[in-house]
Amino acid sequence: MADFFLQALGQVSSPSVLALIVIGVLFGIIGGSIPGFTVTMAILVVFPFTFAMDPVSGVSLMVGVFVGGYSGGIVSGVMLGIPGTPSSITTVYDGYPMAQNGEPGRALGIGVAASFIGTLISVAVLVFFGPLIASFSMNFRPWEITALIVFALTLVAGLSSGALLKGLLAATLGLLITTVGYDRNSNLRFDFDIPALGSGFEILPVMIGIFAFSQLMGNLEKLRDEQGKAKGVDTSVTIPYGLILKDMAGQKLNTLRSSLIGSLVGALPGTGGTVANFISYDQAKKFSRHPETFGKGTPSGIVASEASNSAVAGGAFVPTLALGIPGDLPMAIMMGVLILHGINPGPLMFEQNPVLVGAIYASLLIGAVVMVLCQLLLVRWFAKISLIPQEILVPVVLMLCAIGSYALNNNLFDIWVLFVFGVIGYLLWKAEVPLTPLILGVVLGNNLERQLFRALELDDSWMTFLTRPLSALFLALAVASVIFSLYQDRKIQQNQLRAKNLPEQ
Repeated sequence: MADFFLQALGQVSSPSVLALIVIGVLFGIIGGSIPGFTVTMAILVVFPFTFAMDPVSGVSLMVGVFVGGYSGGIVSGVMLGIPGTPSSITTVYDGYPMAQNGEPGRALGIGVAASFIGTLISVAVLVFFGPLIASFSMNFRPWEITALIVFALTLVAGLSSGALLKGLLAATLGLLITTVGYDRNSNLRFDFDIPALGSGFEILPVMIGIFAFSQLMGNLEKLRDEQGKAKGVDTSVTIPYGLILKDMAGQKLNTLRSSLIGSLVGALPGTGGTVANFISYDQAKKFSRHPETFGKGTPSGIVASEASNSAVAGGAFVPTLALGIPGDLPMAIMMGVLILHGINPGPLMFEQNPVLVGAIYASLLIGAVVMVLCQLLLVRWFAKISLIPQEILVPVVLMLCAIGSYALNNNLFDIWVLFVFGVIGYLLWKAEVPLTPLILGVVLGNNLERQLFRALELDDSWMTFLTRPLSALFLALAVASVIFSLYQDRKIQQNQLRAKNLPEQ
């Protein structure tokens, strides 16, 4: 592996790839800095520009956006009190009060340092555990892979916070979208009398439409009032380096614990930075000698939040590369990049594309260094960018999304696909249907169908899924995740009813 890593490091260290990583990190930080834009949106906008690149260049650019995006959320969180991304919500709890107390530079510096260390620790987790999981999963046959995909979809749907049924419906809708066009035996299933649909939907315009278009429309509604906070914000920020070093020296255990939580949560399908963010913040408060200071501008809260959400980056790569199961939504898009470049993530990737795996490791490390330098040197400019009104941002991003979809095949039909799925995504968002299970259904649908048919061709008995131990285990876990989610939903409803029946104080 060391030889392949050195070979990959040589490719990633070339001036052109280094420039792409720097551009990716800068764009990611800018995307994360703008409230409502999110790291996922930044990745979707950059995605089409990777078509003309070789795999190492394309993946390096995307990894740069990934690393920068998770750290960029701190800027608007500290300066405006509005989290730039959902994964930096708890950063606001202590970052904004610290900035209000006259120390915005200290809050930003602590957050950037914690993000850097969190990314490094998550890369170590990826390097050690990625090959081990891939080696173990080499024993997986079509039955095990089919059951694993089913488990991942139920897990993602179950994590849709109190909306299990909607999450399962969204995942099913995503799978149905992949049935449009010809099947693997060249039989036409659905084309709705539209010849262009004979080859099915392209993943890119569907993903951009469902997520980016709907979220941009939603942002116009949600952030209309919050933009008022941007008025009168002082963006002149100075980083007190000596004080940051002293703060971080007192946060060693908190940083390590939060980074490991972020890495482990990132490795679970369907979780991502937001879940890691809240768990780490909660644990930091429970282990703190001064829990009463949380929410009032304590460095411990900022460290817990930023170390964990940045550590998700490396952790989320573990199931994506080793099993072909994306850990979260940005990873689903990253998987789309690899598929478009003819690379199928999964157990064989470590054997068939070791240089590309090494390039991902190297890009994460280099991206983390670039992220620290960019954040510390350009933080004032990022603070100004976070003030861009949504009324200006939305049309520009929509135009970029449309250009990106058109560039896929130089086909106007893909732009129509983007807008149709954008409207569908917006209506689903209004109905509070989670979009992540839907997108994962689109990404995993073809692989699920391929593995299911291979399993049935080898043995036409459905009972084989239950007689093979690992396959049966994954299916049992899928059923357990649904039952547990039903229990959680019921508990949430009971708490809501109990709260409504409480007398007003």
